[in-house]
Amino acid sequence: MNQALNDLQPYPFEKLRALLAEAQPPSDKKAIALSIGEPKHRSPAFVAEALAANLDQLAVYPTTLGSAALRVAIANWCSRRFNLPAGALDPARHVLPVNGTREALFAFTQTVVQRSTADQAPGLVVSPNPFYQIYEGAALLAGAQPHYLPCLEEFGFNPDFDAVSADVWHRCQILFLCSPGNPTGALIPVQTLKKLIQLADEFDFVIAADECYSELYFDEANPPAGLLTACAELGRDDFKRCVVFHSLSKRSNLPGLRSGFVAGDADILKSFLLYRTYHGCAMPVQTQLASVAAWNDEVHVRANRALYREKFDAVLAILDGVLEVQRPDGGFYLWAKTPTDDETFTRELYAREHVTVVPGSYLSRNVDGVNPGANRVRMALVAPLAECVEAAERIRAFVTNSNTVKNLKSL
Repeated sequence: MNQALNDLQPYPFEKLRALLAEAQPPSDKKAIALSIGEPKHRSPAFVAEALAANLDQLAVYPTTLGSAALRVAIANWCSRRFNLPAGALDPARHVLPVNGTREALFAFTQTVVQRSTADQAPGLVVSPNPFYQIYEGAALLAGAQPHYLPCLEEFGFNPDFDAVSADVWHRCQILFLCSPGNPTGALIPVQTLKKLIQLADEFDFVIAADECYSELYFDEANPPAGLLTACAELGRDDFKRCVVFHSLSKRSNLPGLRSGFVAGDADILKSFLLYRTYHGCAMPVQTQLASVAAWNDEVHVRANRALYREKFDAVLAILDGVLEVQRPDGGFYLWAKTPTDDETFTRELYAREHVTVVPGSYLSRNVDGVNPGANRVRMALVAPLAECVEAAERIRAFVTNSNTVKNLKSL
């Protein structure tokens, strides 16, 4: 067996199940899950129709490279969304469809990481902390060593990249970025992205930007910049050392379609295509055709953002003055500070109010005795508005009652 499997940590939801195993929630209160970031808004009907209309393609082997029509649709979307010069993103060289970003992030790491020899220190895969656990697992199984950059409130929940040593950059093979961040919702400014590109040039590492939440933001007039934006502003038409990951899961409420793409450096994608050809990860043709329809439409995406804005407005108004929590820059998570430790808060909230959240410490790692997720919880506002409002009201009652009991005990 691959001994690196022994280095994998339990997934956050395994830890959460263990934490809640013996808790008995009130039976008179309906369960409300704010724990899993699974979009619950209705999937676009026209995408389902495109999928159903092409079921005859079940009889066709798909190619790993994907159809020209899909790659053109993706390239056109990127060019519109990130203000790229016309023709800068070549659909034939700079775009590769994938079966969702989770699979792609893992496989990409196996492609890029160069395994160390016996007399070498392992290469580093650098990521934010807290982080999406795939970054860590992919690094370990590729023979690399994860290195975590804390995302603290004083730095806007982004890593302090200026504090990273030259030794870390020298050993870095992949720098994972997540903007808007999971779970913090923080955006990485475009000027920071430009500085990171310069560091990638200087120290020869790859920037892998996980931008699967990029289409969930609050100001329609100001969509957030991405790594491709930074490349365009630098005149970097070859996207050297830069790769982005996007998905229809959050943007279009299509998590079950398992459709996304990787775009950027053509040389890296050429190697990634070779890996995927052996991996056997081709997207089914009917899924490709449904994806073309999704990438070509923005009406449903704007409607999706409007639903999230409504939920954030309602929930934040209810929690105001009770929990220390701010509107994120993007995404669909709240990253709330807890009045007690995050595990106790999560367990007691579930036991008293039948509401499930994720302890922030489960999404982070201890580094030098500090866990950036400690005393925070992640809340995913993916349920319908009425459920999110009810969950917020239960959380407010829980915190208020807990504070009342605590104050009475101190008398």
